[in-house]
Amino acid sequence: MTDASLHIATATRPASDEAGLRDYWQLLKPRLMSLSVFTALVGLLVAPGQMHPVLAATSILWIALGAGASAALNMWFDADIDRVMKRTRKRPIPSGRVSPGDALALGLFLSGVSVVMLGLTANWVAAFWLGFTIFFYAVIYSMWLKRTTSWNTVIGGLAGAFPPMIGWAAATGGTPLEAWLLVALIFMWTPPHFWALALFVKLDYHEARIPMLTVTHGRPETRRQTWLYAVGLAGVSLATALTAIGGPLTLAVALVLNAVFLRDAFAVWRRTDADSDADNHAAEKRLFKWSLVYLFAHFSVFVIEAALPFGGW
Repeated sequence: MTDASLHIATATRPASDEAGLRDYWQLLKPRLMSLSVFTALVGLLVAPGQMHPVLAATSILWIALGAGASAALNMWFDADIDRVMKRTRKRPIPSGRVSPGDALALGLFLSGVSVVMLGLTANWVAAFWLGFTIFFYAVIYSMWLKRTTSWNTVIGGLAGAFPPMIGWAAATGGTPLEAWLLVALIFMWTPPHFWALALFVKLDYHEARIPMLTVTHGRPETRRQTWLYAVGLAGVSLATALTAIGGPLTLAVALVLNAVFLRDAFAVWRRTDADSDADNHAAEKRLFKWSLVYLFAHFSVFVIEAALPFGGW
């Protein structure tokens, strides 16, 4: 069976059991949605000026629904891949709890509602970028990049990088340099974060025939690229800390976060496959966990800096 026929067969297979509310909630990838909500909220809070609390809260709601919509569309298209991979085969569609048609309908419905309502609630600049993000994740990444090139994580990372700029645009109607630096921060963070994960779940991606860097170029090259992107991430991080949304506290926190990130990324780069297999990928798992701390702490300090009476430059 070809890839195309396998995808069509999977996409048309009906659900075996009646789906519950929790199954539809899982279609929205709540963990991924929470990251989008958090970074969008940071963008909204650190942007200059003030937005009415009710409008701010509803704007974040629409951004969250947009993130969930793109996740549902991703799950609909990736049902054949999810069925193969151990960590995804229990998702609602491959497990048969939700039909592909229902997932597609939900994704399209939430896409339309979220974009239109964000435009009406905040402004159409923010709505445009939300619509573009949904399209980028569902079509450019899921339908094209993910299955065809090892650049899937790098270029596809833009979809997850746009939320802080959308939040900023919702508050101000503009997208200045600071907003784009927030995008660049997540964009540079995404490859080492996901490559650290891929280094210890390589077999899953191999069996699903997803051209992750670990599959197409091997683990040694993935470790090298992880280190290079970590260096680039540190540069963007420090540049962001020196802008209007940064300050002494942000710079101090950025220095600590990047020092640990670079140390862990360097440790991963210097390892061999034998080293990783011998200790069950301890260094790779440590880098992956720290990357989560890194992003949360970095974006949190932007908000703290903005709230402090003596914060900022």
